[in-house]
Amino acid sequence: MNDAVFGWLAVFLGFVILQRVSELVVSARNARRVMARGGKEYGAGHFPWLVCVHVLFIAGIAAEVLFLGTRPGALWPLWLAVWAGAQLLRYAAVRALGERWNVRIIVVPGMPLVRTGPYRRLRHPNYVAIVAEMISAPLIFGAWRTALIVSLLNALALRTRIRVENEALRAAQADASGASR
Repeated sequence: MNDAVFGWLAVFLGFVILQRVSELVVSARNARRVMARGGKEYGAGHFPWLVCVHVLFIAGIAAEVLFLGTRPGALWPLWLAVWAGAQLLRYAAVRALGERWNVRIIVVPGMPLVRTGPYRRLRHPNYVAIVAEMISAPLIFGAWRTALIVSLLNALALRTRIRVENEALRAAQADASGASR
């Protein structure tokens, strides 16, 4: 095993794990605040699938490098740049949503949609960022199998997630329209 690749992998995955854990802490805090304002959770049943995809994402990269011997290819700087761009987009979305950002779908009836930051141009910038991340991060290390499998599983999970989220947002907006009459 090339010690440089192993070290880089450990630092990278350590960062991603720390990132995910800190996001869960922020999400739990935000969930309590939004629920206290009358928030309602939608689609809780599909959430475990999203967790599995994210765990597989991390485990798959590690497994391909450690057990299948994949190594970064010539395009690794490009994939690193795509991954970094995805992080910027994701955190711009988190910042724009503020206390509303959550790993679950929790909507307060009557709250207006966020139209600032990347939400001015994209309906779901956080999901765009996650798609880019799940393709690019494995490819930094040459883990194309993980990029393929995780991206397909993520696409299936996001299909449900986005449908449920759109329905929840429509219902919250309808509640706002009905309350203002």
